Amino acid sequence: MLFVFRRFPSFVWILIACTGCLACDPSGGDEPTTPEPQPEPDANFFNPVYQVGPDPWVFQEGDTYYVTYTTGRNITLIETEKMSGLRTADARARTVWSPPASGMNSSQIWAPEIHRIDGTWYVYYAASDGNNDNHRMWVLANEDADPMSDNWEDRGELELPDDKWAIDGSPVAIDGQWYFAWSGWEGDTNVAQDIYITRMTSPTEVTGERVRVLQPEADWERNGTDPRVVEGPQFIAHDNSLFMFYSAGGCWTDGYSLGALQLAIGDDPLAADSWTRLEQNPLFVSNAAARAYGPGHNSFFTSPDGTENWILYHANAQPGQGCGDERSMRMQLFTWSADGLPVLGEPAALGQALPVPAGE
Repeated sequence: MLFVFRRFPSFVWILIACTGCLACDPSGGDEPTTPEPQPEPDANFFNPVYQVGPDPWVFQEGDTYYVTYTTGRNITLIETEKMSGLRTADARARTVWSPPASGMNSSQIWAPEIHRIDGTWYVYYAASDGNNDNHRMWVLANEDADPMSDNWEDRGELELPDDKWAIDGSPVAIDGQWYFAWSGWEGDTNVAQDIYITRMTSPTEVTGERVRVLQPEADWERNGTDPRVVEGPQFIAHDNSLFMFYSAGGCWTDGYSLGALQLAIGDDPLAADSWTRLEQNPLFVSNAAARAYGPGHNSFFTSPDGTENWILYHANAQPGQGCGDERSMRMQLFTWSADGLPVLGEPAALGQALPVPAGE
C-alpha cells in the first residue's frame, strides 16, 4: 500500500451465469437443458486472515498484493492476489531478508513497510542492536521486478534529523514531493512518542528539520500510560484531503485505538498547524463482543476491482494480551461519509462471515 495522490488500478472480474436458456443449449433442441452444477466461488472469508500479524502492511502492485508484518527477527513477505486468502494456497510467503548477527540493525526488527518508488522496491523498517533505546529507521532495496527475489540489499540507516529514537516509518508523496513520517522521541529518554515528518530527497535520504505534527494530548491518546504514545502513521487520500491515521494509547493496553489527522490538499505538510485532529476520534476501538482488543497499526488497500476501500489491522483476541505475537491480522471494508470523512465502524467479530473484496 502506498497511499499517494494517484489512482489505483482497477481490475473487474465478471461472473456470467448460464441459466438454462436456449442459447446455452449446445444441442440446439427445443427444450432447454439444465447446466451442470458449478462450484460457487468462496463468497465469504473469516477473520483473522493471518494468525500472527502485528503491524500489518500491504502494498498493491497491479493485481498482486504484498503483505509484511512484524516478526521481530526478519523481513517476511506474503504475495497474493486475494487478500482474503493470506492463509491459503492462494498466498506465497518467504523470508526475503535476515539481519546481520550483530550491529545496530541486528535485532528488534519492527513494523516493516514495502514500497515501490521509481521502479525500485524498498523496505523501511525499525531495528536496533538489542537495546530499544537505539531504535532507528533502516532501508532495504531491490531493483528486480519481483520483490520476492533474493536481490534485497541493505542500504543502511535512513538518517533522520536529530538522530533520535525512531520507529514506524512511512514515506508518502504529497503534491509530487516525497515526505517521511515516523514515531519518535523528542529527546534521548522515553517520555513520549510523537509523530514527526520531514522532506525526502531520495528514497534513502531526507533533508531539513523534522516537524512534530502530533503529540499524545487527547485523553484517549494518553490513556493513562507512561510513556504516552502516538505511533504508526499511515496515509490515505480521499477527495481533497490526505488523512494520516495513527495508533495511540499504548499497545500494551486494551485502550489502544486508531485516530486520524486531516490535511487539506495544497496546505504545507511541514507546517504542524496544517494537520488537524478529526472530531470523531477515536475512530476504531476495542470491541469485546467481537474479540477485538487494542485494534491498531493499520494499513489500507483497495479491492481487486478498485471499487472498495479496506483496512488491514491487528488486534488481540483476549484482554490483556498486549504487544506480543497474540496480535492477529484482520481486515474489513470501510466507507466514507457524505462530507468525505472515513467511517470505520466497529471491528468485525472473529469467525464472522464477511464478503470477500469485490473482484476476488
